[in-house]
Amino acid sequence: MVSAAEQLASQMNFSVFAKAEDLKKRIWFTLGALLVYRLGTFIPIPGINPDAFAANFKVSANGILGMFNTFSGGAVERMAIFALNIMPYISASIIMQLMTSVIPQLESLKKEGESGRKQINQYTRYLTVALATAQAFGIAINLEGQRSQIGPVVLEPGPFFIASTVVTLVGGTMFLMWLGEQITQRGIGNGTSLIIFAGIVAGLPITIANLFESARTGQLQTPILLGLLALMVFVVAAIVFIERAQRRLRIEYPKRQTGQLLAKGESSHLPLKLNSSGVIPPIFASSLLLLPATIAQFASGSQGAGWVNTYLPPNVANWIPDWSTIAAALGPGQLWHMLIYVGLILFFAFFYTAVVFNPVETADNLRKYNGFLPGIRPGAKTAEYIDYVLTRITVVGALYLAAVCVLPEVLISQAAVPFYFGGTSLLIAVSVTMDTVSQIQSHLLAHQYQGLIKKSKLRGSGPKGVRR
Repeated sequence: MVSAAEQLASQMNFSVFAKAEDLKKRIWFTLGALLVYRLGTFIPIPGINPDAFAANFKVSANGILGMFNTFSGGAVERMAIFALNIMPYISASIIMQLMTSVIPQLESLKKEGESGRKQINQYTRYLTVALATAQAFGIAINLEGQRSQIGPVVLEPGPFFIASTVVTLVGGTMFLMWLGEQITQRGIGNGTSLIIFAGIVAGLPITIANLFESARTGQLQTPILLGLLALMVFVVAAIVFIERAQRRLRIEYPKRQTGQLLAKGESSHLPLKLNSSGVIPPIFASSLLLLPATIAQFASGSQGAGWVNTYLPPNVANWIPDWSTIAAALGPGQLWHMLIYVGLILFFAFFYTAVVFNPVETADNLRKYNGFLPGIRPGAKTAEYIDYVLTRITVVGALYLAAVCVLPEVLISQAAVPFYFGGTSLLIAVSVTMDTVSQIQSHLLAHQYQGLIKKSKLRGSGPKGVRR
């Protein structure tokens, strides 16, 4: 039989959407907030020569800066006030989530409910400021050492430039963190995810236009272009299918007697997502794998003497390893890069799944409410069976993540294809779209239910508001 929710979902049309005033306000607020974010990606930080930095950026656009530029919607390429984007806040949130499962004090805060959650969020904000400050300081030092054919990137180097850059970049990150929270509360969808989504999607039309331009000028053959477009559609379909895939474990609840009434036994299911870890494994793997490139960038500098030779004594600088060679061996498209990338994704997929899902706790909750899996003894046996099933499906989910994320690396190394045709960017874009559409459908369903309740009250009341 079709459920009431499915019936309402099938009856939804534009007339229902037009009547949902609250939903329209939320959508307009979300669009306005994202417009403010996009405007901020075009405002450069004070004290730099944008043309000189753009000339240097083209040299390293295919490395770590290119990846950061993808997530920031071009803010890194323009060295805008939102160059750090919201990535420090995401890193802080992931770290706090992992620490919550490791540190007993944080775990007890999490179990306190709303008050504990607010306290953890406050710790997350403090950690965001610390991470953003460290990254902004590194960026300021690196900018001072850069020179291009046009001239130096920094017009007036010195402590004032470093201080103003740190304040500007940290302030931009904190503003985006606040903006994301406002979108979550007053808009539609997850604000943090939508900000990253807006940055990724902003560069997609230009990339597709460049592909067609390459085909028109003969740099890219038409069959290859059609194959790439078909591959992109296939990757999107695969992401949608895997992200919605679940393994449902049947749960039975026995008959129970309340007074003289005998309640009928019920059956339900425990949904286990095929990819329980989401996009966390690719983000963690990218961060660790790009660490040598980041150190090499600050150690040797893209132009000039670099941070090591500038700020460290010669006897100390000589002990610093040749990070440039290591970073080149682990660069995008290299064999070692792809092998280590796959290994890290597989590791973090299992690690994060174990953090966010506890089979023992799930089995205890089932036993508490007299639920059981058919043929499985409640308690430890149920926990072992859930862990066994979860491990098997996590293998499939981890291999799927590795395939999607390594695909652009192969295309970049073999055919010089842009980053958008797979990887973490496409995974985030599709996942956020699915989540936002799901929330819109939920608001429409709630609006439909409210309309049905109002109609039933009107039909069941007399002329003076007394029920017949």
